[in-house]
Amino acid sequence: MKVKGLIFILFVYLIFIPFTNAAVDEEDESVLWAKIDKLCSSVETKVITWRRDIHQHPELANREFRTAKLVADHLRGLGFEVKTEVAHTGVVGLLRGKKAEPVIALRADMDALPVKELVDLPFASKVRTNYNGQEVPVMHACGHDAHTAILMGVAEVLAGVKDQIPGTVKFIFQPAEESHPEGEEGGAALMIKEGALENPVPAAIFGLHVGPFAHGLIGYKPGSMMAGVNSFKLTVQGSQTHGAVPWAGVDPITVTAQIILGLQTIVSRQIDITAAPAIVTVGSIHGGVQGNIIPAEVTMTGTIRSFGPEVRKDILKRVRKTAIQIAESAGAKAVVQISEGTPVLVNDPKLTQKMVPVLERVAGKGKVAVIPLITGGEDFAFYQQQVPGLFFFLGINPEGADPRKAAPNHSPYFYIDESALIVGIRAMSHLAVDYLINQ
Repeated sequence: MKVKGLIFILFVYLIFIPFTNAAVDEEDESVLWAKIDKLCSSVETKVITWRRDIHQHPELANREFRTAKLVADHLRGLGFEVKTEVAHTGVVGLLRGKKAEPVIALRADMDALPVKELVDLPFASKVRTNYNGQEVPVMHACGHDAHTAILMGVAEVLAGVKDQIPGTVKFIFQPAEESHPEGEEGGAALMIKEGALENPVPAAIFGLHVGPFAHGLIGYKPGSMMAGVNSFKLTVQGSQTHGAVPWAGVDPITVTAQIILGLQTIVSRQIDITAAPAIVTVGSIHGGVQGNIIPAEVTMTGTIRSFGPEVRKDILKRVRKTAIQIAESAGAKAVVQISEGTPVLVNDPKLTQKMVPVLERVAGKGKVAVIPLITGGEDFAFYQQQVPGLFFFLGINPEGADPRKAAPNHSPYFYIDESALIVGIRAMSHLAVDYLINQ
């Protein structure tokens, strides 16, 4: 009887007690989620204030000095370990919880664009600066001001619960996501090159991007989500002559026009776009100084968007061949320079599946959706080549507004409804803590 009694007690301990502990753990997590949400609400006003300040003082790639100082001072004030001047102006902060591991990373980008703001706001940008030898206006036309402010808010939230975080959170504030000045390196690739993902190495990385989706919507896609990007510069060299005697020279302007039309046939007639989207766009043309002079050369720049390495390789080959052969047929010469570019952004399928319930807990099931492929590019993809990553979009349209009528990112009319930013603060905070607890 004594043996049977001991066996029965052991049976009860082994079977019943784990369920009891699980219930306690779930209750503890529920309390923690509530505490995080309360902290998110308390920091919301600060995030909006930071966002407006950064928006009013935008800085271009590799020149985000003021923004970087604002970020670094904030992180130091929270007791973080802070490293500055990573990839020129990048800031990396470490928040150590009650355990050293696991480690996760959160990333925000800080740079603005050479765009003149046309939104009527009391904190609209009036900044002008020099970029690649030209004086240009500057605007946060892509929402990086919101990304930076959101992550600053997340830093404050997680600092408030660091004693309950079983791991380390690495905060990466990155410059030059959009591009970088000619002759310089920059962006995520340089951040990685200079050690942003080392000491300690994160097991996963999360990032977000605001966009003209429905208010508070979180949009994501497992696997490939955003296009790989290559930039190109194409110089057409002709022979200068008087505009009245074009036969005495070789007109690079006419050749350039023919090349532009030829480039458009690559996607429309030579690539199977039923397999994946592709785009070849010419964005700038420069040539000539006066109407009665045919210049010696014309330069154009553009972008190539694709999904998949084989398609990309094929398009790049065709761009070179098209430009060179059209130029040769007219007696001109085409010099084609194509950047290595940004890889396709690929959300790790397992990580995405694991974290979607967290996003649904934050935004609600009806406010989390799988979105179509996006032909925009994001150098967050470089981080995802090193560690599993999840990147998602946050809708910042005003409540009830039609997303189809909203100004897109990079527009001078790009507008952010700041009441949606709280969803981003909560999403990033919950993703970080949930991953560390359940790793």
